[in-house]
Amino acid sequence: MSRRSGILEFAVLGLLRESPMHGYELRKRLNTSLGVFRAFSYGTLYPCLKSLVANGWLVEEAGSAPEDARAASMAGRRAKIVYRLTAEGKEHFEELLSHTGPDTWEDEHFAARFAFFGQTSRDVRMRVLEGRRSRLEERLEKMRASLARTRERLDDYTLELQRHGMESVEREVRWLNELIESERAGRDKRPGPDQ
Repeated sequence: MSRRSGILEFAVLGLLRESPMHGYELRKRLNTSLGVFRAFSYGTLYPCLKSLVANGWLVEEAGSAPEDARAASMAGRRAKIVYRLTAEGKEHFEELLSHTGPDTWEDEHFAARFAFFGQTSRDVRMRVLEGRRSRLEERLEKMRASLARTRERLDDYTLELQRHGMESVEREVRWLNELIESERAGRDKRPGPDQ
């Protein structure tokens, strides 16, 4: 399974934990709530859904009233399929929520993980936040070293782009420091599990 499909699986399970949805609703929620999925297609979502169904983590159900399904079939359209999380799917999602390894800190995964922090225990949130901060501090150190070596060879625009990148990373490190301090102090935005 690719890293992108793994995080898509995680996000789909998390959204379906909230309530059953059909594919269009899922795609819309992934695009609006979890911006990391802005550029993905139904051609990515539906194979993921089929895989989750095959693993027993989701079930497919008819999504509309019987008369709506009859009208859809008479019009030559398929009735919408609603995907619902199974007990095994909920258990699998909770297991995924407990992971705190390096992939949870990476750019592509962190936003989706953060979107479900309200369902994540405080100790897991702390490990993910601290890991992300550490990763960004390493990145910032490398960026500074690279800029120091190449500064005189860069034109003004490239130099400005480098500075902008560093400022973005510095801003995220400050934000993470605030979140970590808030977690340590026991201040939460919303109550979640294990509070």
